[in-house]
Amino acid sequence: MLASIKALDRRIDSPIGALGARWGLYSEESFRNGLKGILGENLGLEVMNINEFDDEGYVLGRPEQVKLDIIMKEGTLIICELKSSISIAGMYAFERKVKFYERRHKRKAKKMIVISPMVDKREKVVTDQLGIEVYMHSDEVEEL
Repeated sequence: MLASIKALDRRIDSPIGALGARWGLYSEESFRNGLKGILGENLGLEVMNINEFDDEGYVLGRPEQVKLDIIMKEGTLIICELKSSISIAGMYAFERKVKFYERRHKRKAKKMIVISPMVDKREKVVTDQLGIEVYMHSDEVEEL
């Protein structure tokens, strides 16, 4: 009986995990499209999704694609990370992505922003140290 319960558990866990991963990707793309629509079309800001190859392996320790969301207005550069969830390691990786972009394009970002509904409160120390602004779900927004 225990073996059949474990087998059923495995059969259910795999599709649920796949659904969660797909939901995360679709959510990120929805956020990205929202930024383009709200900021780009309505406010006239330039909103771009950058996908460049880090041949030195600066960001992840080996050569790999680097994806960033960029917002620009009159020369001001803001770099965003849109994630369905992000860990402390993800925050450090985002900072390295920003440094990679700044070095490659010889431009300094005015702001680094992470938008994610799943950010642990313990990561606040890291984001403060790195100078990353974080926007998360409404339960975490401080009252005015």
